[in-house]
Amino acid sequence: MGQLTSQLGARVYLDTNIIIYAVEGYEPHADRIKSVLRAMTEGEIKAVTSDLTLAEVLVKPKRDANTNLEEAYRHFLQPTDSLRNSVITREILEAAAGIRATSVLKLPDAIHFASAINQNCDSFLTNDERFESVSGLKVVVLSKLSVVE
Repeated sequence: MGQLTSQLGARVYLDTNIIIYAVEGYEPHADRIKSVLRAMTEGEIKAVTSDLTLAEVLVKPKRDANTNLEEAYRHFLQPTDSLRNSVITREILEAAAGIRATSVLKLPDAIHFASAINQNCDSFLTNDERFESVSGLKVVVLSKLSVVE
C-alpha cells in the first residue's frame, strides 16, 4: 500500500477545489496535488468526481471568456482509467437533501458528498474544512495531507 493510499484509500472523491488546483496550478498545495495526480497515473488510487464539477469549474472561464482554460478543464475531466465522473441521479439528490438538512454544507457540496458515498469512495479529498463536520465518509483536507517526495 502506498503512502497516499494509506491516507486516502484506493478510491477517492475529488472535490471541485482539488480539480481547480490541479488544472490552474495552485502553488501553496502544488506538491500535494502533484502527488495525488502521480498516484492516479500510476494506478495507486482511482479518483471520482461528479458531473457537477464541470459546471462549477467552467463558471469563471466562461465569465472571463477564457476558452483555453475551459478546454483545459474539459480535457482534465474526460473519463480515464484513473478518473471517473459520477452522474447525478435522483438517489444522489435525495441523499444530498438529507446531508444539506443536517449539516453546514450548501446543496452543491452536499451533492458532491452524496455522490462520493454513492460511488463507494474510501475518502473525500477537499480543501474545505467544513466537510470535516459531516459524517458518513472519511474526509481528507488537502492542506493536512502528508506527502513525502
